[in-house]
Amino acid sequence: MTHLLHVPPPAPPPLTGHLPFSDAPGVPDPIEVTSRWLTRGGRPWFPVSGEFHYSRYPHGQWEEELLKMKAGGVTAVASYVIWIHHEEAEGRVRFDGDRDLGRFAGLCARHGLDFIPRIGPWSHAEVRNGGLPDWLLARTSAPRTDDPAYLEPVRTWFTEIAGRLRGWERANGGPIIAIQIENELYDRPGHLRTLKRLAQEAGLSAPLWTSTAWGGVRLPGEDLFPLYGGYSEAFWTEADGGWPDTCRKHFFFTHERDDEGIGADLRPTTVRGADPAPADRFPWATCELGGGMAVAYHRRPRVEAEDVGALALTKIGCGSVWQGYYMFHGGTNPAGELTSLQESHATGYPNDLPVLTYDFQAPLGEYGQVRPSYHELRLQHLLLADFGHRIAPMRSVLPERSPAGQDDRETLRWAVRTDGTSGFLFVTNHQPHEPLPDHPGTAFTVDFPHTSPLTLPSAPVTVPSGAYFCWPLRLDVAGLRLEWATAQPVCTVEADGRTVLVLSATDGIAPELALDADTVASVAVPSGEITPVAGRILVSGVRPGTDALVEVETADGSRVGLLVLDAATARTVYRGRAWGAERLVLCGDGVVFDEHRSEVRLHSPSAEPTFAVLPAPDSALVADGAGVREAADGVFTRYTVDAGPPAGTVATVTSVRPGGPAPGPVTGVQGRASVPGEKDMDAAAAEYRVDVPEDLLQNPSGVLLRLRWTGDLARACVGDTLVADQFWSGRDWDIGLDRLPGGALRTEGLRLKVLPLAPDAPVQVPGRPDRAWREARVLDAAWVVTRRWTVRTG
Repeated sequence: MTHLLHVPPPAPPPLTGHLPFSDAPGVPDPIEVTSRWLTRGGRPWFPVSGEFHYSRYPHGQWEEELLKMKAGGVTAVASYVIWIHHEEAEGRVRFDGDRDLGRFAGLCARHGLDFIPRIGPWSHAEVRNGGLPDWLLARTSAPRTDDPAYLEPVRTWFTEIAGRLRGWERANGGPIIAIQIENELYDRPGHLRTLKRLAQEAGLSAPLWTSTAWGGVRLPGEDLFPLYGGYSEAFWTEADGGWPDTCRKHFFFTHERDDEGIGADLRPTTVRGADPAPADRFPWATCELGGGMAVAYHRRPRVEAEDVGALALTKIGCGSVWQGYYMFHGGTNPAGELTSLQESHATGYPNDLPVLTYDFQAPLGEYGQVRPSYHELRLQHLLLADFGHRIAPMRSVLPERSPAGQDDRETLRWAVRTDGTSGFLFVTNHQPHEPLPDHPGTAFTVDFPHTSPLTLPSAPVTVPSGAYFCWPLRLDVAGLRLEWATAQPVCTVEADGRTVLVLSATDGIAPELALDADTVASVAVPSGEITPVAGRILVSGVRPGTDALVEVETADGSRVGLLVLDAATARTVYRGRAWGAERLVLCGDGVVFDEHRSEVRLHSPSAEPTFAVLPAPDSALVADGAGVREAADGVFTRYTVDAGPPAGTVATVTSVRPGGPAPGPVTGVQGRASVPGEKDMDAAAAEYRVDVPEDLLQNPSGVLLRLRWTGDLARACVGDTLVADQFWSGRDWDIGLDRLPGGALRTEGLRLKVLPLAPDAPVQVPGRPDRAWREARVLDAAWVVTRRWTVRTG
C-alpha cells in the first residue's frame, strides 16, 4: 500500500532570547537555545552526548577511551560527579587518580570534546545512597531539600567541584557546555532553583543548566533546560512484569516526550499535578537514551545492538535535536573503603546491583570493548555530523494513519522530518521481544505544501521485519539534487576531485536513486540501469559494495559520487582526520583518530587486522614497524597488517569443587529477590581456578578472560579480594587482566565462584524457558587479546 503524509505549512519562526541561558561573552561559537532547536555559532546544532563515568574507569586509559567515543560520533561527554566516590569519609575529599575531575575535563578539551558534568548532589547512577555519602545522611533527616543541615555540606561540595573545574569554563576556552543539577527530583522545584544558585555562587558556569524531566517533573519555571530519556529495557521493574509498556512506546513515532517509567521504582507514580516544561518553549533534547541497560539481581534484561539503534533512530524521527546516551561507556565501581558503593537492598533501594561491574551492556564496555551497538550508533552519528544542521530545524510530521496503540504491531511506523520542501523519511520496523511483520507492497507519498509531492520508490518494496532506516527527500549534495534514495545517507568525503555521498543499503530493499534531471549533466553507473522518468533520472539495480560508486557530473560542472555500501560494510565506516586529510576508514574493529599526535590507532583482536581507506594516503602505511599489505577494494584501498599471531587464546580453567544445592531465595525491599549472602557463596558455590600464562601477565594491556558460564551469580577473586562479578543473563563474562593485581595474581592465583539458582527464585531472565542455565558451571574460557596498532605513513 501507499502510505500518505500531508506536510503542513511551515511553522512560524522559533522563539529566541526567551530563556535565561547565555554563553560566556566573546566566545567564537556562542551556544543559544530557540524554542525548537539549539544553535552554535549562529548555525543549527545537533549535539550527541554520551555518558562515561571517569570515577568508574582507570585514569591511565581515559584518553584512549575518550577518543573511541569521539570516533563513535559523540561530540559531548557527560559524567556524574559522584559525591561518595570523592568523599566517602567526611573531610577527606579525593580528586586523585581515577577521581581527577579536572584532568578528565582537560582531556575532553584536548581532543575537541564538550563536557557536561552532572553535579547532583544526588545522582542515582546505581550508586550507594544515590551518590550521597553515609556521613551526610547521618547529619540530615531531610536530604534533597532546603534543610540547612543538608545545604551547608552541599555548598562546600559544589565549591570543591568548582575548584577542580576552574579554567575549563567556556569563558576560558574550556569544554563545559552544560551542567546538570540533581537527578530525577520530581516535586521540589524550589530546591532545584536553590541548587542552581549554590552552584553559581560556588563559581560554576555553563551556557546551559539542565535537569532531567521525565516522570512528570515539576521544574522551577524556565531556569533549567528539561532533558528526556527512553530505554528499550528496564532493570528497575518487577521480575514478573514482562516487557514494560514504557519501553515499548519508544519504538513508535510520537511527539510525547516524557517517559514515566524511568526511575519509577523510586517514586510511587508519575507526579500528580505536575507542570511539565511546555513543549512550545523548549526543544526536544535527551540525556538518557538507553545505550544499554544495567542488570539487577531480580531482573536481568538483555539489550541487543538493534534495540539500541532502532530506539535512537526513532527518536530522531520523533523530533529530537540532541541525542544523549546513558551509558555510552561502561565501567567498574570503585572499591569502597568503608562499604561497597553499589545500589543495594542494604541501603533501602529496591534493586540489588553487582558490587563491581557497571558494564551496562554499553556500546563501549566495562573494559573498553567495542560492541556491535557502537557501530550501529556510529552510523547514525555520521549522518548527524554531516546533516544534523539541516535536520535540527526540521519539524517532525506523523502520518494520519498512525498505529492504533502500543499493541498495534500491524501498522507500519514511519515519520518525516521536513522543512516544507525537503526532508528525511524515517521507518522503524523493529522492536525487542515481539518481532514486527514484513510490510510488502510499501510505497510512500509525502505531500509538501508548496512543491509537488514525492511518491517513492518507483515501485513498491517490502519493508522487512527488523528493518529501521532513514531515507533522504530532495537532498542537495554539491549541486546535485537527490530526489530520494532507498538507502540511508551516512556521510560525505572529498575524494579524487569529487564530493562522495556514502549511503547504506537496507537488507532486503534494493537501492534506488532518483536524481533531479535539471541538476544532472551525465551519470555513469558500475552496475544496474539508468532510466529517465518525468524529469528524474532513476538509478536502479546497483549492487551495493565498495565498488558501487555512481558518478555524476552536475549541471554546474561539479563532480559528485554516490557510493552505495551494503548494510554490513556501512556499519564499519569511520570518518576522521587521518594522515593529513579527512578520510573514510572501513574497519570492523576499533579505530581512533588522535589529531593532537597526528596518529591513527587501530584496536583489533585479529591476527591480521585490516582496514580500507578513501581517499588513500599518498605514501605507504606502516603499523608499529609491522609490514602492511596493500590491495584495491572497490574505490577504497585496503590495508592488512602483518601482525603475527596473538598470544595463545586457550584458557585453562580447573574445577576445584562442585557446587552444592542452590540456596533458598531471599527477598528484600519491595519484595524483590536479594543477592545471596557470603555464607551461601561459601556453602553452595562451585569453585574454579584459572591459570594465567606468564606471557600475558607481563603485558596484560588489552587482555580479556572471556567466560561462558551458567548459574545465578559469579565472582572472581585474587586471594580474598573481589576483582570482578556478574549476574547471569546469558552474556559472556569478560574480566580485564590489566585490572587485576599482578603481584598477588602470581602468588594467589585467580579463583572463580559460581552460585546455582534455585528453581523457585523470583528472578527474571528473558528467553530462558529451560532450567539447565541455573546450574553452576563454567562451560568454556578463552583469552582475548586486543592489540593496539599505531598506523603511520612510511
